[in-house]
Amino acid sequence: MSRLITHRSPHAAGADVDLIRSVPVRHPWRWVGAAIILLVLILVIQSMTTNPKFYWGTFRTYLFDVLVIQGVGWTLILTVSSMVIAIVLAILLAFMRQSDNPLFRYVSWVWVWFFRGTPVYTQLLFWGSVGALYPKIIVGVPFGPELFSWDTATVINATVAAIVGLGLNESAYLAEIFRAGLKSVDNGQMEAAEALGMRRSKVMWRIILPQAMRVIIPPTGNETIGMLKTTSLVLAVPFTLDLTFVTNALASRTFLPIPLLMVAAFWYLVITSVLMVGQYYIERHFGKGVDNVMKAPVKATAAVAAAHANPVDPADGTTEGGQS
Repeated sequence: MSRLITHRSPHAAGADVDLIRSVPVRHPWRWVGAAIILLVLILVIQSMTTNPKFYWGTFRTYLFDVLVIQGVGWTLILTVSSMVIAIVLAILLAFMRQSDNPLFRYVSWVWVWFFRGTPVYTQLLFWGSVGALYPKIIVGVPFGPELFSWDTATVINATVAAIVGLGLNESAYLAEIFRAGLKSVDNGQMEAAEALGMRRSKVMWRIILPQAMRVIIPPTGNETIGMLKTTSLVLAVPFTLDLTFVTNALASRTFLPIPLLMVAAFWYLVITSVLMVGQYYIERHFGKGVDNVMKAPVKATAAVAAAHANPVDPADGTTEGGQS
């Protein structure tokens, strides 16, 4: 913001001309706030660097430890695999919730009700105990002979149980996000497309879903980051290769929990930062033409050439060709 001050020009003696001098508005409290924040930041850095109980040497030793890097890899595998399962199921559940078939709507509602209504840790405990409930997976004729059978502990091992447990739980939350995104698109567009003779499935994939993605992407990115941290609960399965369990095991071995906690926090922040960058570009892609993150393309050279070809007459506001 700026304030305007008018004064007479010294070079225009006798002429009734007022010049405008723009003076920027001062913001002293901004500088005070910045100084306080900078002071607090310096104190925090000074405290962390001079306090020997942070054990920065141990932090540097274990930051790129082989077990820690493997834990980062397994955490990424759990996150990506679970989110893929969750997204596929959530799209199906959201379409079922929008269906005219009441059976599909009720099944989708019950799924969301159950997986949102129970803690994810409890669900992971269940998936870790499924081998005790059903020792064998049997394929055969109902109430008849058995054709094939597998040991449940072999098929649903700790990795599969962790991925399935996380994915099924997350699908319930994503289904509601996707449903909200689909309902954000005006019904008139569906009716107009159907009036043009387009199939309902084609309308959904070509018209409704691309617009709904603009609403769906931000909370889905948030859920992905939440899933990254929820993987620390897979100890309930038990799955013992993720980042949190590995750093806790190293801390128990060295009796130094603080530097190993900082190692885990460092890698979670790195992965979260990468995911946020990806979310930014996906949001920008689906926000074209709506959000202000993408500027409209302007061919400056073409615009300048057109202006020179048809200059505007300052007298009447028309071009030389007589166009207004």
